[in-house]
Amino acid sequence: MKNKLRYILQRKNMMVGGIIVFIMISMAIFAPLIAPFDPVKDANLMNAELAPGTTYLLGTDSHGRDVLSRLIYGARISLSVGLVTQFLNTCIGVSLGLLAGFMGNRWDDIIMGMTNIMLSIPAMIFALAIMASLGPGLINIYIALGFTNWSYSCRITRSQVLSAKSADYVKAARILGYSKLRIMFGQILPNIVGPILVIATLGAAEAILMEASLSFLGLGAQPPSPSWGGMLSSARDLFFSAPWICIFPGIAIFITVLGLNLFGDGLRDYLDPHATWKSN
Repeated sequence: MKNKLRYILQRKNMMVGGIIVFIMISMAIFAPLIAPFDPVKDANLMNAELAPGTTYLLGTDSHGRDVLSRLIYGARISLSVGLVTQFLNTCIGVSLGLLAGFMGNRWDDIIMGMTNIMLSIPAMIFALAIMASLGPGLINIYIALGFTNWSYSCRITRSQVLSAKSADYVKAARILGYSKLRIMFGQILPNIVGPILVIATLGAAEAILMEASLSFLGLGAQPPSPSWGGMLSSARDLFFSAPWICIFPGIAIFITVLGLNLFGDGLRDYLDPHATWKSN
């Protein structure tokens, strides 16, 4: 246990990433307690485009709303999209990967064919096509991003299952008469969860970027809902007159994605079977 804790403390990327993710999640959860103003109702055109100061720490937007408050509430949308959509993608990818790797034969051919097709289409293009048919809105973003990026989880899961299904504990489960479903989800899955967690962490960062991109194009959360991508979109014409309106949402997106990537990178090193602390 001491070796594990010492290793985690030595991994600066994991520590910094974990702290950033913790701060962002806490900010989203406690937004009503942290935000100094209501992000939607407290609009006053008399205070429009005020520079950062003592009253409005990060300034105001073109409608006189506090930028800081909108950033804090915007974390709820960005993080929820990242976590929920990646959870859906992970569930789909892991289930298909388990089926393809364990069953093999025709199941493997069909699922890997579907995976290769998904990999050949950029996720953003696929998401734009879905949004074009469903229309803009936050719920539609969950649908568009939650079913378009499962291919990586599927391939990773399949490769792990192929190496794990010949292990002794799987052979023992077969001898004991366990069903295929029980072996896949009860025996194999708990032993390959490490790489899946890493892919899920990195995928959440990608989902946040895609949500910001779709919101920037006007396909995400609709005004006046506070969305980081939507804030960037509404401020793109004010970059020279009121740059703080678009700079701070961009920084929030950058820091959140950086934190998730750092944490995922550190988690990958921590779960590596050849990690230093495991040999001590």
